[in-house]
Amino acid sequence: MSRGTRINALLLAAVLLLAVLPLALGLGDDEEEPFTGSDAQAEVAIAENDPDYDAWFSPLYEPPSGEIESALFAAQAALGAGVLAYYFGLRRGRRQGEAHASSAAGGERP
Repeated sequence: MSRGTRINALLLAAVLLLAVLPLALGLGDDEEEPFTGSDAQAEVAIAENDPDYDAWFSPLYEPPSGEIESALFAAQAALGAGVLAYYFGLRRGRRQGEAHASSAAGGERP
């Protein structure tokens, strides 16, 4: 097994462990919504600490349900991942193209 394959396998195992471990340990079982986002947790903390707090602004669009909000967040994450993957793929392709061009040019002798 090559070094790169071992690193990829270890990274995959770490990601799976991070995803499964909270569920296996039962973290959040005592809460009504165990895996809420940080926005919702901040909203609860602000309401507990300062009940008279008035927000500076309101959202431009409030999704009608939590499922739609989750779907929009997932779509945003997928779009961002696609842009990053395109950028890194483009950089790698250019680097490989430059390496190929320089090796082809260096190999020719007049």
